[in-house]
Parts: sequence; structure tokens; C-alpha cells
Amino acid sequence: MQVASPIIKIISDKKSSLDELNKSLLEGTKEEELIKNYPTVYIHNWEKSDKFEVYVGESNDFFSRTQQHYDEMNNANSWQKNLKNHDATLFVIAHPDFNKSLTLDVENRLIHYLSSCSSVAKVHNARGNPQNKYFPCEELNTIFNKIWSSLRRYNKALFLSESEIKDSAIYKASPLHKLNFEQRLAKELILEKISECIIKDKEHQLILVRGDAGTGKTVLMSSIFYEMLGKSSIEVSEEKQKEEKLDCAIIVNHIEQLTVYQEITKKLDLCNENETIVFNPTQFVNLFKNNKRKKPYDVVFVDEAHLLWTQNNQAFTDNNQLQAIMKYAKVVVAMFDEKQIMNAQQYLSQEEIDNYISMAKENNSYIELKEQMRMTASKEVNKWLKDIYQEGKLTKLSKKRNGYDIKVFNTPKELEKAIKEKASNDNTLLSRIVASYDWPYSSQSTPKDEKYWNVKIGDWSKPWNREIARHEDKKFNRGLNGLAWAEQPQTINEVGSTYTIQGFDLNYAGVIIGPSIKYRDGKIVFDPSASHNDRATHKRAFADGTKKSFGVEFLKNELSVLLTRGVNGLYIYACDDELREQLKKSI
Repeated sequence: MQVASPIIKIISDKKSSLDELNKSLLEGTKEEELIKNYPTVYIHNWEKSDKFEVYVGESNDFFSRTQQHYDEMNNANSWQKNLKNHDATLFVIAHPDFNKSLTLDVENRLIHYLSSCSSVAKVHNARGNPQNKYFPCEELNTIFNKIWSSLRRYNKALFLSESEIKDSAIYKASPLHKLNFEQRLAKELILEKISECIIKDKEHQLILVRGDAGTGKTVLMSSIFYEMLGKSSIEVSEEKQKEEKLDCAIIVNHIEQLTVYQEITKKLDLCNENETIVFNPTQFVNLFKNNKRKKPYDVVFVDEAHLLWTQNNQAFTDNNQLQAIMKYAKVVVAMFDEKQIMNAQQYLSQEEIDNYISMAKENNSYIELKEQMRMTASKEVNKWLKDIYQEGKLTKLSKKRNGYDIKVFNTPKELEKAIKEKASNDNTLLSRIVASYDWPYSSQSTPKDEKYWNVKIGDWSKPWNREIARHEDKKFNRGLNGLAWAEQPQTINEVGSTYTIQGFDLNYAGVIIGPSIKYRDGKIVFDPSASHNDRATHKRAFADGTKKSFGVEFLKNELSVLLTRGVNGLYIYACDDELREQLKKSI
């Protein structure tokens, strides 16, 4: 069925222009009918300090609603004051198929897209309202694509390409995604448990969400956090009907993911400028230890909870960061995947993991996510990959791949060429090379006889992650302006590590499997002695004086992180000759 194109009007964002638009609409025309009498979506936008700020809205009465916005222009605390202080533009969007539900979905997606644009500093009404099924929801994607394409024709600086937006880390972690059925059920349960804990004034409660890489834990957490911040109040006493504002925070022990959350809260205007709601674990706990805060948080969300320390270090003197965080929160919602632990100081025994699971299950607060959200691969491909990194075995890969592209290369040079070809395509720009941590690297020093720490294989050599920025281009250094490592343009000439890419995804992942992973006697062998990942291979000291190494286990986890980064495809080069030949035979 042919879907109509949108009607888009652009005016200077002021009352006189609004009046002129109203008069210019010819009575009895389709244009006049749709803009005046049907739901519309509109975008106020202005430039401020070389970035855009926007307000996206929808209304059944566009002219009356816009007039209400103009009436607030003299309010010093309103976003509308920007319409008076800056040269603002107003887009009004109409469509013959618009109804209330469809305009709400278009509004939500516009907020999602614009908040993910590097050209946008802030979206002032970041309260999306995604809809479920309605007529004609099947037309949403087509209608929205036509709208976005039209907006780009008017202003490419503001409305970036869809591929650029969807490749951004902010887009992927945004709370504005529509959740799948499994995530919606989990969200309902978590919100219900949070409400119950707050109403009954419980403390130190754990809600544990467990799932493999790519099962949508981050998006689920982001969505719930967003809703918590959006609630003006929650009933805390059934008898007194007393209401209090929820006090929430996010914690993540990953520098680049921390930057992403900070950018999201800033862009979506989720907190006051002088308020901090995103912390690393040490910052959070030190708020209380240094007496900067006394009252516990109502709800604390911990993303990548498997990255929390379980052994004290110089920056953090407690033995267990999760336990420390739980001291200072009524409810902790933790996203967890033990198969991504790659550091001896983050090690948890199976008994400790089981204790956390039991703690959550006792309160009916244990959730498992199983649906793979990241990779477009078939279940057969996912099973083949799990056999490699969990079981250490190579089986024959089924032809049922769901279009997922898997290749094994004879040289790293061929791998690099293939990844650069993908990165030169607008639809697969976010394609990078990553490698197991099998070559020396230090962010605190420079190698003796070379400019960079490099990944070297024969006569092929490429700098490790962040080396180019560290030595040459500070502008693109660690996570600046919300850019993750893979989003920075110079990193196409680098090799990322598991620590850099963990928590993020790529269109195509070019994975170099280093010397620590071999194929011998019919199985994959993990060799910690060939790894340069000291955090994974050094022995962990325990309270009883014993020391134990978990190198093989952590190298398996490292490989699982690398092999599950590619959304559309996985390209592999293995340094070990036998492993490379067996991989080629298996696909």
C-alpha cells in the first residue's frame, strides 16, 4: 500500500509568523484540514553555543498549543525564553494517517533521534510516550522515514543521517527504545518491586537482572531509570497517602559507558545542572563516607554490575562494591553477566553469585533476559559462538545464519581491508578491529623504541586503542563529548581491546584472536602465559592467605566479549595457524 508523504511547514518561531501561517492555509484544502483539525507534531529549535536545542511536541490543536508556548516566553525558568533570545525555527508536521497514537510514536522517535544527534545539546521535553499496537502502527516506520528524510532536506546540520544516529552509543543506550515483550514484563515486575519496597519502607533490597551480552539489559535499565525520574511522586504510605519525590542514581564502573549516561542525562534534561545522578562506584560510596550525603537513595541502578570490584584497591577500600552500594540505597537494581568478568579484582565465586541470586529470588526480584537483541545472527550462529568461547570446541556451522556475515581471513592485512571497506559505507560506518589482550599496552607510559603501543603480527602493525588520540589528537580523547572509542574517526586505524569495546557494539567486528588462544588436539586451548592482560591472569589473594589464578576462565570471557560485538557480521583473524585453519573449515 502506498503511504502518503508528510506535509511539513517551516516558519520563523514567533507569533507573527504563526499568524501568517494560519492565514496562508487555504480554506477547504487538505493542508488546512490536516494542520488545523488533526493531530500534528512540531519541533521548536534554535542554535546556542554552536549546538542546537529543541523542543518536540504533539497536539490535536497546533495553533492553540503553540500560542500557549509563546505566552511562556517571558518566564525566566522556561525553555520558551529561548524563542525570544535566539533566532528560532518552528517545524510543523502533518500527515493524512496521523492519529493520537501515531503522533505520540512519531514524537517519541523524534526525541530519540534528536537526543542522539551530536549536533543537539539538549531536548527540553524529553518525555516520550511510546505506544503499543494501534491502527496503522505498521505504517510508522515508513511515515517516520519520510518525515526524517524531508527534515534533512531542510536542515542537514540539525537532522543527521539515520546511520550516524543509530551508530551512536547514546542512541543505543537511550531510554526511548521500544521494549520487546520480555523487557516489558521485566520492567513491570521491577517497577512493582520498587514501589512495594518504597511503600513498605524496606532497605538494602536487591533486584538482580541477569542476561548474556546483547540481551538488552542496558536499554531495560535506562528505560526504568527514565521512568523513575519522570515520576513526580510515589505513594509511600497507603494510609496517609503521603507522597515523596523519588531519589535515583545510576552507577557504572566503565569510563566510556559512564560518559554515555552523563550525556543522556544532560541531553534529555533529566536533572538540574548542579545535580549529579551518574556516578562511578567510588564516587557514589564516597558521598556517604565523606559526609556529603546522609540520606540513602531510594533507587540505585547499577549497569554492568559484573564490573564492580570485589577486592579492595587503592581507590576503593571496601571488599565488595555491590555490598557497599546496597548500604546506601533502599533498592538496588543490578544488571549482571558473570561471563563478562575479566579482572581478578572483580572475581565472584559461584557460591557468591548463587547467594546474590538467592537473595533476589527470596523477594521475587530475580529476572533473566534470554532474547538476543544485539546480533542479527540466527540461533545456530549464537550456539556455534558459545561452543567456541564457553566449551572450547569448534563444530560445523549451519548454513542457517539469518544473513549474518562470518568470514575468516588468512592475514591481518586482509582483515583490515575488509573492515575498512565496511567502515567506508554509510550503513556500516561503525566497523572496527578489536583484539584479545595479547600485546603489551600501558596508558601511563610509552614503549621504549616506538611512538605507540602496537598490535604486531609479522610486518603488520596497528596502534592499540586511544594511542593516536593520546599522542596526536586530544580532541578525540577518551569519551569526549559522549563519543565512545569506536565512534571516534581516528580509531579506524587502531585496534580496540575488550576493555574499550565492552558494553558497546559494532556494525561489523573484525576480531584478532591472539596467541593466548590456540587449537591443539581437537580443541581450543586458552593459554594465560601468552596473554598481556595482567588484570585477568594475575593471582587473586583471598582472606585465608591462599592465592588462585582464574586466567583460563577470564580469557574465555574476554573472547566472548569480542565475538559478540558485531551486529551484522563477524570477521576473524587467528594468530595460531591451527586455530585459523579449523575456523576456516568450520564455516
